[in-house]
Amino acid sequence: MKSRKASSKTVTLGLLQHACSADPAANLRKTLALAEQAAKRGAQIICTQELFRSQYFCQNEDHDNFKLAEKIPGPSTAAFQKLAKKRGVVIIASLFEKRASGLYHNTAAIIDADGSLLGTYRKMHIPDDPLFYEKFYFTPGDLGFRAWQTQFGKLGVLICWDQWYPEAARLTALQGAEILFYPTAIGWHPSEKKEYGANQHGAWETIQRAHAVANGCYVAVTNRIGLERPIGGDGLEFWGQSFVADTSGQILQKASVDREEILLQKIDLAKVDVTRTHWPFLRDRRIDAYGGLTKRLLD
Repeated sequence: MKSRKASSKTVTLGLLQHACSADPAANLRKTLALAEQAAKRGAQIICTQELFRSQYFCQNEDHDNFKLAEKIPGPSTAAFQKLAKKRGVVIIASLFEKRASGLYHNTAAIIDADGSLLGTYRKMHIPDDPLFYEKFYFTPGDLGFRAWQTQFGKLGVLICWDQWYPEAARLTALQGAEILFYPTAIGWHPSEKKEYGANQHGAWETIQRAHAVANGCYVAVTNRIGLERPIGGDGLEFWGQSFVADTSGQILQKASVDREEILLQKIDLAKVDVTRTHWPFLRDRRIDAYGGLTKRLLD
């Protein structure tokens, strides 16, 4: 791809990677403190990890866990709105949303730098795997794929299991998203790590880097760390390694496997236009031939 000069449009991303305790109030205080630190260090768009207010409760099916959910707008969004306005930063906060009795979502709140709540994204793809029993808790999203114009760029938000689906990334990018954020909670089954761990992590990283390539946009992924055993047993060992990939899918920076970190990365949004112009995948799409994508299986 040939390069050409373009006017700089830089913005600094801040990804908050940390462990979570069993105390939701303490987790909220910790995440707010990390967001404050990130803002002081120059972050302009800050993203939490998935469901940061609690340990990953989907390791079993327990009706008591619904007590962890909250309304949006609610106390957590109010706290982040206050911080966003105070520091002049954009914040993406991943929350367990109680929409109504018996109706819950895995939701991200998007808050602009003036403190306004721009909207929410509700996780569309809901997994059901051993220790990832999310279908018990979350209703699939009904707001579709969206992008929001913020003070520091146009961004899209998808959540964890969504990251495996190129359709989700594409439909968000088609709305003009320059950055795709993925709040995440993913890790290894300790008993499987030795045999499958490298391949599992490699596939996870590769598919998301591919979204950056295919859509000519940045990808920013925030994952948690730590071994969580809320129901005993082996639990889940979260693999951290939050990262930012550029418009060509190259990793600009990656966090550690097991350390609490504020990953700060400066990006140039002008490169989105350059990449999409010189690698015109959006231009060359055969939209007349993709009808089969709306079917479960083609005969």
